[in-house]
Amino acid sequence: MRQLLNSSFRSLPLPIADYALIGNCRTAALIGKDCSIDWLCVPRFDSAACLSALLGTIDHGCWKLEPEEALISTSRQYCGDTLILETRLTTGSGEVVVTDCMPKLDGHTSIIRRVKGVRGRVRMRFFLRLRFDYGFTVPWVTRLHDEEGIRAIAGPDQVIIRSSIPLQSEELNTVAYFEMAEQEEETFVLQHAASHLPVPDRLDVDALLNETQEWWEAWSAQCTYHGPWREAVMRSLIVLKALTYSPTGGIVAAPTTSLPEDLGGIRNWDYRYCWLRDAALTLSALISCGYHEEAQAWNDWLHRSIAGDAAQTQIMYGVSGERMLREWSVENLPGYHNAKPVRIGNAASDQIQLDIYGVMAHVAQLGRNAGLSRSHSSWALQTNLLNRLELKWRDPDHGIWEVRGGTRQFVHSKVMAWLAFDCALKDMVRYNLSGPYERWQEIREALHNDICSYGFNVGIGSFVQYYGSDGVDASLLILPLVGFLPISDPRIQSTIKVIEKKLLSGGLIRRYETEDNVDGLNSEEGAFLACSFWLADVYALDGRKEAANALFERLLALRNDVGLLAEEYDAHQKVQLGNFPQGFSHLALIHTALLLSGELQE
Repeated sequence: MRQLLNSSFRSLPLPIADYALIGNCRTAALIGKDCSIDWLCVPRFDSAACLSALLGTIDHGCWKLEPEEALISTSRQYCGDTLILETRLTTGSGEVVVTDCMPKLDGHTSIIRRVKGVRGRVRMRFFLRLRFDYGFTVPWVTRLHDEEGIRAIAGPDQVIIRSSIPLQSEELNTVAYFEMAEQEEETFVLQHAASHLPVPDRLDVDALLNETQEWWEAWSAQCTYHGPWREAVMRSLIVLKALTYSPTGGIVAAPTTSLPEDLGGIRNWDYRYCWLRDAALTLSALISCGYHEEAQAWNDWLHRSIAGDAAQTQIMYGVSGERMLREWSVENLPGYHNAKPVRIGNAASDQIQLDIYGVMAHVAQLGRNAGLSRSHSSWALQTNLLNRLELKWRDPDHGIWEVRGGTRQFVHSKVMAWLAFDCALKDMVRYNLSGPYERWQEIREALHNDICSYGFNVGIGSFVQYYGSDGVDASLLILPLVGFLPISDPRIQSTIKVIEKKLLSGGLIRRYETEDNVDGLNSEEGAFLACSFWLADVYALDGRKEAANALFERLLALRNDVGLLAEEYDAHQKVQLGNFPQGFSHLALIHTALLLSGELQE
């Protein structure tokens, strides 16, 4: 019998950028360059993981296909404009290609893994350790009747593994050993279902692979952007689509939790939920590239989630509109390279963030400008939210970065509150919408005066993070981008200079100066990628196209080998940080590409 845990088995997860995404618009999996699936939550993005090695070790669950001998090289790519991943593994004795796919059209959450011999003969190993409840629960495993495979049950969940080769049990793991010659294929299929239901029917793998490829290609073909960065934009759009939960129209910020913003640190958050801000900005990117169906689905999701009282509007919800997102820690998981805690849920769901009103008003305006069909209730909902904002805009909030150091009068929040009224007023004129025009006009003017009076620090010559502060925040780059003041305004010009002086690090922008401990965390973090895209946007708006293009190309070079970005980047250690892939980074990439190409819809 072969030694199960030989030297080829790594104990810790790979660098964040070494992972790729597959998904079915219900959940997603992360696959390493070594063909190990180290993260899978079933059946939804926010369900408990059954493969959790990403936040611990192989003991917490992984599914690996690997050559028995040492690898000489590994390369991978997506099959055109799809989310079907191909990984090429080369050894001294030959070469194989592993194809990974989560069928979009399957009724269950399923993963298809196919190994094909390319040349020579390669001895392969299949290794599966299923551990439900974030690596804690060992399932009850039985063999399938009349076919090769296993059924693993733990509480409400069952996972079926069907295999084209015999599987065996070793030390509470499922393993197989096989040899691949040129043109030979072996196929493995994982299916999830509720444990009280019958075993799911066997899949027609060839048909599903073809149908899934055709579905993604048809979706991608709708893209209206054909500028110089189409490949990067298309991959980002596919990521954003993969983050949508198709049954409801909700859009998650990322498919992972607790990937650290500082290696070994405590900035570890659960992003598997639907932020109103992130979702609205995602729709802005999708609408600008010709995707309208997602906007209607999200609008319906928004109506259901907010329900009847604008005073109860939250900044985030579950994928079906759930409100209770209690935050707790998984004690049995050591965290990504020992970055603890591993958080489930998100306490920020109880925060007040005034900027959400502005981004929702902006995406509503964008939808109207794009000619999307909108029901009367859409304007009624927007009116209801603005009536609420009338009462709240003078209040402090937790800001765009969800600080845990107490509420403040954040300038970005005030500007986005101003934008909420600005967009509504313009739409009332353009589309003959009814509402208290004069009253909202007065509030817009009062907000503008308030921000200019208390949000600009004459001493440092800059708008500041919050009223009374002498520190800056990268979110201030939004001011000229939303039209609060023209880019030529001396206050904007000086603010950009101060941000560059204080927040540029290794050529990239940090969100704010963490040493001030405004966020209550007293720890460092990497450069925030979306903020760096904003700086490129500002350069472009200022007519500094050469600087904008240079920064944009630098940011594109930070993508991993299959075009994915995390939330942050450490320019000194040259590693991606934070949850991955991050929708906020990809939507910012799309916005900058459209702006630089002259194709941005406003």
